Amino acid sequence: MSEENNRIALICASNQNRSMEAHYFLMNKGIPNVRSFGTGRTCKLPGPSQDKPNIYPFGTSYQKIFEELKTQNVDLYKSNGVLKMLERNAKVKDAPERWQDEKKQHFDVIITFEDRVFDAVCEDLRTREKEGFQMVHVFNINTKDNHEEATVGANQAYQLITMLSNTKEWRERLDQIICDFTDKAKGKKIEHSVGFY
Repeated sequence: MSEENNRIALICASNQNRSMEAHYFLMNKGIPNVRSFGTGRTCKLPGPSQDKPNIYPFGTSYQKIFEELKTQNVDLYKSNGVLKMLERNAKVKDAPERWQDEKKQHFDVIITFEDRVFDAVCEDLRTREKEGFQMVHVFNINTKDNHEEATVGANQAYQLITMLSNTKEWRERLDQIICDFTDKAKGKKIEHSVGFY
């Protein structure tokens, strides 16, 4: 799998933190053909308290969310890193996208960052109408939803993509690649599944 031909999707719940940190990281490493998504019904961001998150529909621009939160409480959202995160996101693309709404593009590799997101993607692939039974490999690198862990998860996603790209006939050698990745990631396990378009 050469890097030029990879079609990569990075997916978390809201397309705000983990998938966007990985998207930004891969973009800065010069990896082409990368997109990112969320699987939730809406995008949730930290609010003034844990039981009062800020909720936005997918498609609301990162810039608009930034401006609204800045007006709402600039000190809070600056101190918890949300404004910085939104500024980063706006450098990558205009707005968060929902995985279930993307019906046209097919991917070779999908990386999720949470068990329930992995399950949602696998279920979505199982229930989609099949066009040509093109195979897609889905990997899950479980990553806590905070800024520090998102950075670690982004680096691990890059390592996995690099390992796949550097291995001839990687589909036949996936077991070994997953083993090698686990060793490199100091025992962090990844889940793997196969889906079809």
